[in-house]
Amino acid sequence: MTGAGGGIGAVVALRFSDAGADVVLACRSNRAGAEAVAGRIASNSARAVVHQGDLTSAAAAEALVARCVEAFGRLDVLVNNAGSYPIHPLLEMSEADWRSVVDANLTSVHLMTQAAARRMRAQERPGGAIVNIASIEASNPAPGHSHYNAAKAAIVMHTKSAAAELGRHGIRVNCVSPGLIDREGLKEAWPDGVKRYLEAVPLGRLGQPTDVADACLFLVSPAARWITGAELVVDGGVLTRQVY
Repeated sequence: MTGAGGGIGAVVALRFSDAGADVVLACRSNRAGAEAVAGRIASNSARAVVHQGDLTSAAAAEALVARCVEAFGRLDVLVNNAGSYPIHPLLEMSEADWRSVVDANLTSVHLMTQAAARRMRAQERPGGAIVNIASIEASNPAPGHSHYNAAKAAIVMHTKSAAAELGRHGIRVNCVSPGLIDREGLKEAWPDGVKRYLEAVPLGRLGQPTDVADACLFLVSPAARWITGAELVVDGGVLTRQVY
């Protein structure tokens, strides 16, 4: 589980643990948050380990996979959740701004998919499931997010490409595209955006991290055994809104 120090990643990790999974909590900077999640998992007599690293490098991705195998003996599931979400208007965006967001959101997915799939293919009982966290911004652009929009759109296509290549090894690859997910301070930080989303969403509320976690759990479960290369949109129906 990458990006597990807080937010959606932490809730997905807890949900998987509740379902009986051993979890590796990967983080880049928020080690304290990941340790807190590991403590909550341990309090339920489940197993979790924390691994810190920058997954925009192949060596770090391989190290994370090795840590999982060292701790639990094999790797069955990867959830690619790591990423960043800054705002940079297109004409003011520096090259470093672009590369930072694309690397955090897209390059990490590619490198982790490579490292995990190699292990899944080679283990005694080959196979596994990969879920990538994309976004409705993959198809619905937002101001100041051209780098993020582009990276998330690329994740959706990377998911399909990986599914096509890895299916022969018993590895399923899918993605979840969340809409606006509630978090502490969101309504205060972005009142206009929250208001507009609530006016548009057919199901009448913001998403919760548990909505995303349950979608991820479904996609890695036997219930989704014949699903690969799919994008599961979890947005309360907001993309059904007529634009014009």
